[in-house]
Amino acid sequence: MPAAGLKTIIALSFVLAVGFLLVILSCALWHVYYPLLVVGTYVLAPVPNWICSHCANPDDFVESSGAAVLDLGRFCTGFLVVMGIALPVILAHAGLINYAAMTMSVIGGLLIYGTIISFAMFFQEEQEF
Repeated sequence: MPAAGLKTIIALSFVLAVGFLLVILSCALWHVYYPLLVVGTYVLAPVPNWICSHCANPDDFVESSGAAVLDLGRFCTGFLVVMGIALPVILAHAGLINYAAMTMSVIGGLLIYGTIISFAMFFQEEQEF
């Protein structure tokens, strides 16, 4: 795994701030605050993976013992990520938000989720045997 230095933390924080700025601007510019739901879905998206990875059996001798739990966590995470992309599209199609707000919300949400995944990748602890 790559080592996380100060430059990595600063860069990831900047990307996270740009993501939140895009989502907040997509709400504030048109005075419709439905796109803020995207932030909740992207913040909650890694939680099923985190819970299911802690519930899985870390035994190396039996590989298939925790596969169903891990697959359930990945499925729920994938559902939340797709919901974070599809929700602004559905809101724009229904006429509740502007198409520019939809674009800003989707791009900002993807930046937020990508930053959360990058933080988890850079600061993951190695297991000792």
